[in-house]
Amino acid sequence: MNVKEKSRHQPTTDNVVTLDDLAKLANYSLMDTLNCDPDAKASGVDHEPRQVFTGHYVPVKPTPIDEPEYIAHSKDLFRELGFADSMAQSTDFVRMFSGDTSDAPQPIRKVGWASGYALSIYGTEYVQQCPFQTGNGYGDGRAISVLEAVIKNQRWEMQLKGAGRTPYCRGADGRAVLRSSIREFLAQEHMHSLAVPTSRSLSLYVSKTEKVKRPWYSEGSRSIDPDMLILEPVAISTRVAPSFIRVGQLELFGRRARKNKHPKAMEELEKIVLHLIDREYSDAIDHNLTTAEKVVSLANQFRSRLTRLVANWVRVGFCQGNFNSDNCAAGGFTLDYGPFGFIDVFNPQYQSWTGGGQHYSFLNQPVAAQRNFDMFCAALQPLLASHENYQQQLDEIQSGFSTVMQAHIEKMWAAKLGLETFDSALFNELETLMAQTPVDYTIFFRELSTVPDDIGPLKKSFYRHSEEIERHWSQWLATWKSLVSGTNTASHHSREELSRKMKLVNPKYSLREWFVVPAYQQASKGNYALVRELQEVMTQPYAEQSKDIEEKYYRLKPAEFFALGGLSHYSCSS
Repeated sequence: MNVKEKSRHQPTTDNVVTLDDLAKLANYSLMDTLNCDPDAKASGVDHEPRQVFTGHYVPVKPTPIDEPEYIAHSKDLFRELGFADSMAQSTDFVRMFSGDTSDAPQPIRKVGWASGYALSIYGTEYVQQCPFQTGNGYGDGRAISVLEAVIKNQRWEMQLKGAGRTPYCRGADGRAVLRSSIREFLAQEHMHSLAVPTSRSLSLYVSKTEKVKRPWYSEGSRSIDPDMLILEPVAISTRVAPSFIRVGQLELFGRRARKNKHPKAMEELEKIVLHLIDREYSDAIDHNLTTAEKVVSLANQFRSRLTRLVANWVRVGFCQGNFNSDNCAAGGFTLDYGPFGFIDVFNPQYQSWTGGGQHYSFLNQPVAAQRNFDMFCAALQPLLASHENYQQQLDEIQSGFSTVMQAHIEKMWAAKLGLETFDSALFNELETLMAQTPVDYTIFFRELSTVPDDIGPLKKSFYRHSEEIERHWSQWLATWKSLVSGTNTASHHSREELSRKMKLVNPKYSLREWFVVPAYQQASKGNYALVRELQEVMTQPYAEQSKDIEEKYYRLKPAEFFALGGLSHYSCSS
């Protein structure tokens, strides 16, 4: 029975008021259909680093945070799932989603699970990050899934981030600090509101007493790397997705099958691939196809999702920062909000993570995506070893990635500019002007969406002014207006209609790091008001909000914030 067939037999409700109500919807497809690590402990008390040689998952019991306190929950996601808002602060819900599953109502299980995966960086396989130098110790080091549930005929997996150590923890403490947890909680719901496919945020709890040491930046530091150790409160955020299967996860089993690492290696690769299709692509791939046919269809579907996703990242000014294969969701949505950033000043090589390099910079994300797709295809190849025709089809899909990616990128730029078709000369001149001025990426495109008569509104996005720059902009604007005028006259679109359409793809509000820093600084002192305000503002990114909100959140980055460690750039420590 596949995942979709199982879901038909699940109780459904539009009114989940208690944890008992949620428990009735539990359905553990991964644990019930895939292979458990044979060396695992059924109790889930498995918190020391060790090699995991086989199996798709390890049962792990989360480590609850001490004295959890509610900070926020996603009202939008609760509404979509039919959850009562009151549940987020109920004692048993707080207990479970801050890591204590010991008293969860049946059939919710007392033990969660963590998964292993491989690592590729920009298309090159690595094992050095594994403490055993074998690749058998790399995986979910502090992320523990605790529930799969079928809600309104959709399967969701709920994963606690910061829930303690797993066999993949590589010697770390398994905790997430409040700072990074707030960033991820806000970013996931912001991205969803921007209409960018993403994992979602369910809830966020902080410990009143438990703290851990992390390297970070001293006040006013302009150091590239953190220059001190600080004590930070620990938190647990719950992220939600149809699955958390990563390209790196497929790679792990693909590598083992390719090298015949153990007798079940090929079987485990086929199982994880078919499970991925069941979880993420069941509506698009016929269940009755052969495995080889499914593999080819999967590659085609994933290529479509991944290229659209990256085009959307560029559209909204998002830079993933660390787009390794283990941070690339095989379902084609945004996963991993560690060293991400939303661009302020337009720069094709923008990268806020100090360890990221230009290969993961803002406008190189399409190429980085292609490298991950290459590794995805390599992981699938062992399943086609005796199917030359299907292997050839896979090769053709892989070689066509850059063409499909470029088409989506050009379509995205055309939409941002209000054009029916991409104009390379207009865009190339625009890109040069945006970088030379320079401009604020979000503010520029939002002001352009007003279809201004002159460059006056565009100047709101300028970080520098000169008569020469303004003259070049006036010339560019005249060219743009003649193009959109011709395009939209032919399509019978008025200026107002053009503006409306452009504003649907060019957001007004962006989750800039200098908005988030004071929010998590105040939260560390027990004041969560700014976190909740940001949540409210950033889940309406296209809306014209109040004058006060506009003055506060629709403005240029202040000069004194440039080059500040922890604000303009940061390490991956979290």
